[in-house]
Amino acid sequence: MDAPASTRQLKVAREIQKDMAEIIRSKGMAHTAGAMVTVSEVRVSPDLGLAKVFVSIFPSAKAEEVMKILESNVKVYRGELGRLVAKQFRIVPELVFLLDSSLDYAEHIDDLLKK
Repeated sequence: MDAPASTRQLKVAREIQKDMAEIIRSKGMAHTAGAMVTVSEVRVSPDLGLAKVFVSIFPSAKAEEVMKILESNVKVYRGELGRLVAKQFRIVPELVFLLDSSLDYAEHIDDLLKK
């Protein structure tokens, strides 16, 4: 089990979450195969060198396609993030995009409860 995140990790994660959401939003839905992408959470490693960016994708049927687009453009996203946070962070963390399936899980539970 991971150690609890420090206050600094949490602050950095919040800033990256806000900035990544803006970067993805600014590219538009055309860049994400017409899907809506939400940055649901960011977790930063203790050394602040790695940021796991959790995204939810709607409709979920396009999740695989959108994840490929995000992963193939990770350097572009990191560069844009670097321009936004250059004054605040010494190093820009490596980005890893992960699919947040909590919405699908909640929908599944909701479907089960309706039966």
